[in-house]
Amino acid sequence: MTDLKHPPTPAIDMDKLMGFVFRAVDEVGASLNTGLVVMGDKLGYYRAMKDGATTARDLAVATDTGEPYAREWLNAQAAGGIVDYDPATGAYTLPPEYAVAMTDETSPAFLPGLFQIALGTLQDSDRIVEKARSGAGLGWHEHNHDVHEGCERFFAPSYNAYLVSAWLPALDGVVARLERGARVIDIGCGHGASTIIMAKAFPRSTFLGTDYHEASITEARRRAEDAGVEDQVTFEVASAEGLNGSGYDLATTFDALHDMGDPVGAARAVRAALADDGTWMVVEPMSGDHVEENFNPVGRAYYGFSTLLCTPASLSQEVGLAIGTQAGPAKIRDVVTTGGFTRCERVAQTPFNQVLEIRP
Repeated sequence: MTDLKHPPTPAIDMDKLMGFVFRAVDEVGASLNTGLVVMGDKLGYYRAMKDGATTARDLAVATDTGEPYAREWLNAQAAGGIVDYDPATGAYTLPPEYAVAMTDETSPAFLPGLFQIALGTLQDSDRIVEKARSGAGLGWHEHNHDVHEGCERFFAPSYNAYLVSAWLPALDGVVARLERGARVIDIGCGHGASTIIMAKAFPRSTFLGTDYHEASITEARRRAEDAGVEDQVTFEVASAEGLNGSGYDLATTFDALHDMGDPVGAARAVRAALADDGTWMVVEPMSGDHVEENFNPVGRAYYGFSTLLCTPASLSQEVGLAIGTQAGPAKIRDVVTTGGFTRCERVAQTPFNQVLEIRP
């Protein structure tokens, strides 16, 4: 008879145990590499390596940094497979394909912003541990600069690559309206990258960007002036549930719906702000409807951000629905239809994002 209070101890497969131990060591190396990539980005190491092989001494001279730091950084990058090492010459090379990912901020493959937001998120992880004990949240505005800047640097290259060329054309009739002159509201605009990209592409249209984070709106206004679209674009501090105006032809929300405390309330506000024949484009992290569909490298990263960044942000607000970064299109469809819309279809996707066309 089985003793339910004292179940038998399972036999330990030592090979499986040690395999996991070494996998864990690799996980620690990857965690440390997050800081090393941000270090290389901020010190200019990757940019200095674009033109060919280098030694630790040459890299230190080129970047005006200490040679011991350059040496150990290069060795860590070589051990992680990011740079190549030639033992015969002692030189390190950044492959040209990796140079695109590490230095070209116009490429949708640009990665340092992803590492920067990850590092910023980890810097605040001790605060999340305490919030988890009580079930409370931590607002987006309470995080450090690397979270805010890294988010912009990660998502903006994809917006530059796909927003005008692929995502907006995937919406029924929207591009033609923008070309004629439309009224657009960009909700949760952050530093304004998405708003400014659309404004530059469609000079006959006018744009209102909103975000509850005052510092982000201040930065967005500065960027609009730098881009020369300040007469076409207005930025306001406002929550998603407190939108101004009505009769908008297009509403957009980029990688922000899952961060909202009350996404259903936001959907109601968007429905009230849109014209009856308007469109709401929601861009969200790529995900499937079932948990197991997200057990892949992208899903793993997004679940990490969801735990440490996005879910706490939602929980810090009223309602605190906390649908999560990997909510999936069915959950989003449920949110927006509860908020008054009748149609929600996925019309485009990338490895990192899905684009939803939502109609009244």
